Amino acid sequence: MRVQQDFPIPGVLFRDLTPVLADAAALRAVTRALAHAHGPVDVVAGLESRGFLLAAAAAAVLGTGVLAVRKPGKLPGDVLSESFELEYGTGTFQVHPSDVPDGARVLVLDDVLATGGSATAACRLVERAGGTVAGVAVAIELVDLGGRAALGPVPLVALRRW
Repeated sequence: MRVQQDFPIPGVLFRDLTPVLADAAALRAVTRALAHAHGPVDVVAGLESRGFLLAAAAAAVLGTGVLAVRKPGKLPGDVLSESFELEYGTGTFQVHPSDVPDGARVLVLDDVLATGGSATAACRLVERAGGTVAGVAVAIELVDLGGRAALGPVPLVALRRW
């Protein structure tokens, strides 16, 4: 993992997981751990953008499909939208509701949990689309930013707490 000061804006200490993604053995270990964080699931939801990479790899391990949780304007057709607060601003995620089978157990997966805004928004989207959130799994949890509390009762597995 690489740490970058003042990215994406001054004052933010960014934890960059891309070196782990570039290392085959590390990627395999992280993927397996995240994939099996919350028992059997039907779909893995990946949050834009590094969450896509982890979710696709985890879905391949589990033999499931992937739900793309995207930023606005990236998905064609009918979408559900959910806005959220970030450590350094606001954001919005969208999903195709038809990509979530009714009652599907969905694992929400991302690289980092910070304030919990993006993960909470993704969980709300899964539920609005008719799925059930099995849990959230992240490679890194930034403990001081309170993301775990923002998730409320949603089970969270973090491979590393920082």
